[in-house]
Amino acid sequence: MTKLTKSYMVGEGTGQLLYETIGTCFDRVVNRHPDNLALVVRHQDIRWTYKKLQQEVDRLACGLIALGIEPGDRVGVWGPNSYEWVITQFATAKIGAILVNVNPAYRLFELEFVLNKVECKAIIAAEKFKSSEYLNMLNALAPELATCEPGYLRAGKLPNLTTVIRMGEERSPGMFNFEDVCNLGGDEEYARLAALRDVLLPDDAINIQFTSGTTGNPKGATLTHCNILNNGYESGKGMALTPDDRLCIPVPLYHCFGMVLGVLAAVTRGATMVFPSPVFDPLTTLQAVQAEKCTALHGVPTMFVTELDHPEFASFDVSTLRTGIIAGAPCPEKLMQQIIDDLHMQNVLIGYGQTEVSPINHMTLPEDSLENRTQTVGRPIPYVEIKIVDANNRVVPIGEQGEICTRGYSVMKGYWGDPEQTAETIVNGWLHSGDLGTMNEDGYVRITGRIKDMIIRGGENIYPREIEEFLYTHPKIAEVQVFGVEDPKMGEEVCAWIQLVDGETSTEEEIRDFCRGQITHFKIPRYVRFVDEYPMTVTGKIRKIDMRAMMAEELRGAA
Repeated sequence: MTKLTKSYMVGEGTGQLLYETIGTCFDRVVNRHPDNLALVVRHQDIRWTYKKLQQEVDRLACGLIALGIEPGDRVGVWGPNSYEWVITQFATAKIGAILVNVNPAYRLFELEFVLNKVECKAIIAAEKFKSSEYLNMLNALAPELATCEPGYLRAGKLPNLTTVIRMGEERSPGMFNFEDVCNLGGDEEYARLAALRDVLLPDDAINIQFTSGTTGNPKGATLTHCNILNNGYESGKGMALTPDDRLCIPVPLYHCFGMVLGVLAAVTRGATMVFPSPVFDPLTTLQAVQAEKCTALHGVPTMFVTELDHPEFASFDVSTLRTGIIAGAPCPEKLMQQIIDDLHMQNVLIGYGQTEVSPINHMTLPEDSLENRTQTVGRPIPYVEIKIVDANNRVVPIGEQGEICTRGYSVMKGYWGDPEQTAETIVNGWLHSGDLGTMNEDGYVRITGRIKDMIIRGGENIYPREIEEFLYTHPKIAEVQVFGVEDPKMGEEVCAWIQLVDGETSTEEEIRDFCRGQITHFKIPRYVRFVDEYPMTVTGKIRKIDMRAMMAEELRGAA
């Protein structure tokens, strides 16, 4: 390969991109591998072949058509990992409805915002999981559910939502039961489903994933069939998945990691999806790997740490593992070596990107050196262009730091309902990541920092401004600054420095109690400090860098 002189590279690929809809691709794979095991959901005792999965997908798709869901309608899905989530992903794609991934950790404040932002017409929700009472929260936002007929909701706070479909076998006032919806389709709906195959286009929007917003509220990254189908396919190709492989997916489906790098990577290659539990648990993951003889395993670094450190780890046979993807945060060299040696994942890959690029734009390969698999995020994936630019949008020389930008099939259509933020992020077809990095002469990229003041906690991206906007609604808070502080286990933790209204008093626990039930648990500040002033520049700008340094010193002293 010719050595690079400027920080620009296009990923080399072989063959064509998949220019088709998710439904067309899915049916093609089913026809090729009808009897291959497609879906294993261990906590729900589900073991379906591709043919059975197709039948269940089509039943739900026709049921949604019977309820009046049309191409372009937004349908939310809310809950932990489940077979219902998987078939909803494919059923909505087959009828051209836009799937809206609702974070299962959301509380009332966030749920109301995202449903109204994209004008969700329907939502498919789990009953509850642990402390998340999904149906109770929906009833809190839409008390009209108690007296309305299913499908005829008219809620003051959720004016666009007409239909709530609940998972599980029980029934709730104002809601359809999931299985009942699957039984609604008749000949007319199946004919409509068949006709839609020739109507839907690969470039149609098919998925909205919310990313925390630097300006306060989450932004809905809008992705197409072509975006996520190809990103999944290329990821599966990088892992060399075949119909003989079984991919263990303990990462959440509401993230691109689960639904694209997991579900679509497996399905486009005819492989088997294995879900160990509703949410990540190291023990159930290890049990699934052994019982199902998984050959691939996904996770963020902290997941692999807890698996390797589990007291029962040595009792499990994980020798069938070969590959998988690590993403969401940098992987230290020591951990990578453990994953290779103790989990037998010699061909494990590092993936890097963001939701807005469907989600990865860089990936390492099995033949890459250990140094490149730990010190870099790899090279551009096939068919995607990467450039690193300075503040004037000029490509920098090899080795110089700049902002990482992406152009190609994987770049989102835009942020739903936010043309201004879309225009700021995508310039002349190039998506500006806000991440800083360097590229070497072989095209490997190293992440060096972030332009956006983002916190990465255990693989979750958290934007301080979003938390600040919420905390400003507290009547005692006059000013608040949120930032990340280093944490040995989670990578970073959330810290809030608060100035109270004159004459008011408060406690750390009062602030955290105010957040509980309103914002996602991982956004709730672990550290709260009440201050009289903030460190400032001479021009009056608050210096979060100084605040981080002061907190680091305080935490070191307390250790």
